[in-house]
Amino acid sequence: MTSGFVTLLYKEVLRFWKVSFQTVGAPVLTALLYLMIFSHVLESHVQVNGVPYGAFLIPGLVIMSALQNAFANSSSSLIQSKVTGSVVFVLLPPISYVEFFLAYVVAAMLRGVMVGVGVLAVTIWFAPLTFVAPHWILLFIALGGAIMGTLGMIAGIWADKFDQLAGFQNFLIMPLTMLSGVFYSIHSLPEFWQVVSRFNPVFYMIDGFRFGFFGASDVAPEFSLAVVTASFVLASAATLALLRSGYKLRS
Repeated sequence: MTSGFVTLLYKEVLRFWKVSFQTVGAPVLTALLYLMIFSHVLESHVQVNGVPYGAFLIPGLVIMSALQNAFANSSSSLIQSKVTGSVVFVLLPPISYVEFFLAYVVAAMLRGVMVGVGVLAVTIWFAPLTFVAPHWILLFIALGGAIMGTLGMIAGIWADKFDQLAGFQNFLIMPLTMLSGVFYSIHSLPEFWQVVSRFNPVFYMIDGFRFGFFGASDVAPEFSLAVVTASFVLASAATLALLRSGYKLRS
């Protein structure tokens, strides 16, 4: 990779790190509030695959927070650059569209992982957790962050103003992450909604991630990995095609 990629990556990481109280600290607090409310209400009433509800909930909150913030990082960066006109300073240097893509996605992954680690650090004291397969944990949070960072780029490229981006996030990303098994096992749902859930790629990210903690999941982690990998390839191909064409960036 050239120095252009390194410089752009540094700029994107510095952008969210300079306001880390908002970009990292606030999501950690939100996840902690979710845990305190849901675990207090349901802890004595619900067990999932023999796992206490509080312990079941923590991994879901960790990766949900990581995914949402990975999306927010790349999407907000692009829309801000477009609205203020500063995107020209990124497009003028001799940085290839592949390097452009990688810099934004890697920065989104880093923010997602930082938020996830922060959520885990403040919630792990509330319930006993095991780490049966740490490699699955790392794999799914990295791939999940990459997918959401890629979708964030698509949203940031497509949107012309902040309310369009908010619509993308509120009507697509939020339902995909909230209705993906973070707070429940899909086996607790009626048959119709179990089928619907299996068409949600975020479900496989969360289910595979949770498998790394407990060694139990709603579907085989290998199948989840295949779905998540295919989703990343498709989203990446679409994003690279948009960047190569200069859609809404160079026009």
